[in-house]
Amino acid sequence: MTVWDELVGQEPVVEVLRGVVADPRGSTHAWLFTGPPGSGRSTAALAFAAAMQCDTGGCGECESCRMAAAGSHPDVQVVRTDGLSIGVDLARDAVRRSALHPSVGRWQVLVVEDADRLTDQAANALLKSLEEPSRQTIWMLCAPAAEDVIVTIRSRCRSVVLRTPPPAAIAELLVRRDGVEPQLAAAVAAASQGHIGRARGLARDPDSRERRRQILSIPQRVGHLGDALVAATQVDTEATARAAAFCDVADVRELEDLKASWGVEDRGKRPAGYAGALSSLTKEQERRRKRLARDAIDGVLLDLLSFCRDVVALQLGAASARAGLVNADVAEAISDQARLWTVETTLGAIDAIVECRSALEANAAPLLALERLMSRFVPSTRAPGSQPTGDGR
Repeated sequence: MTVWDELVGQEPVVEVLRGVVADPRGSTHAWLFTGPPGSGRSTAALAFAAAMQCDTGGCGECESCRMAAAGSHPDVQVVRTDGLSIGVDLARDAVRRSALHPSVGRWQVLVVEDADRLTDQAANALLKSLEEPSRQTIWMLCAPAAEDVIVTIRSRCRSVVLRTPPPAAIAELLVRRDGVEPQLAAAVAAASQGHIGRARGLARDPDSRERRRQILSIPQRVGHLGDALVAATQVDTEATARAAAFCDVADVRELEDLKASWGVEDRGKRPAGYAGALSSLTKEQERRRKRLARDAIDGVLLDLLSFCRDVVALQLGAASARAGLVNADVAEAISDQARLWTVETTLGAIDAIVECRSALEANAAPLLALERLMSRFVPSTRAPGSQPTGDGR
C-alpha cells in the first residue's frame, strides 16, 4: 500500500504529484492544496511530503514513509492549531524550522493545515520565507479555496485543486481498508457528502449514526415554537458538551506543561512573565473551545441542508431524485416532508440554514442563531392537499 492510496478519487492530482516526485526539477518551493472539506487536502500534502522523502517515491513501507505517516519524521513538520487562528508565534517557529538543513531526508517540508486561518501577522511572517526560500525547503499550504489565502502568499504557490470524492470511491475505501460492510459503506459514503473522515466516523460509530438520524428528524419534530426552542437548545448543548469533552482534557494537560516549563509549583511563587503566559494560554483555550463548538453546530447545519436538498429534489420531480438522495436511509421521512412542505417552504428553510451559518461565521451567539433557524421549521405553509400529522402540525 503506497502513500497515494489514501487519496480517494483524486487520480489527476496523484498523477501530477507522482510526476514531480519522479523528477524533482519540476517541483517548486511552495504549494497550495485547495478543495472542499473532507476532500483530503492535508492527506494529499502529507502523502506528497512522504513521497518526496522516500527513495522509491512513496512506497508506504519504508521507515521514512512510516515516520511521515506517524507524524514523527524529523524533516516533515505539520503546522496546525485547535484554535480559531494560526498566530504569529507558531508561524515564526515554522519559519525558523524552514531555514534548517534536512537532518535525515532530502527536503525540509512544512505542511500548514488550515492556511486560511493564518492571522495577518502570521501570514506576513511566512511571506519572507516564501519569497526567499532555502534551497532544500518545501512549503505545503492547505485551504478550502485559493481565495481564502492572502494574495501575496497564493501568488507564490503552485496550486493543486482537489475535487469532492465520489461516494462510490469513498465506499470502496471503507470496504477495502476498514472492512466495513458494503451496504453500510455505501450509505455512510452518501451521507458524508464527500467527507472521507466523516464517512469513516459514521461507519465506525453507531452512536454517530443515531445522532445524525436525530438531527435529520428535527424538521418533523418541530410542531410549534416551543419545539423549535427545545431543538435549538439541544443542538447548542450537545455541541458545547462535545467541545468540552476534548477541551477539558487538553486544557489540563497544557496547563501542567506550562507550569513545568516555567518551574511553577502549586503553592510556590510565580516567576515574572508567568501571568502573561497563563493569560495567553487561557485565551487560546477559550478560542479553541469556541471553534470546536461552532464546528459541531456547523456539522448539524450541513446535515439539515442535505435533508432539505433531498426534499426539494423530490418536490421538483427529478427523475433520478430518489436514487440520488444523500440521505437515502431516511427516504421515507424525506418523502413525508416533501408532501408537507411547499417548494417555497423548502427553499426558505435552505435560506435560513445558510443565513444561520453566516451568522455563526460573523460571531453571532450560537443559541440565538439556532433559535432563529429552528423557528423557520414551524409549520406555516403546506403543500396543496397535505394533511396535518398526528402531532398537530
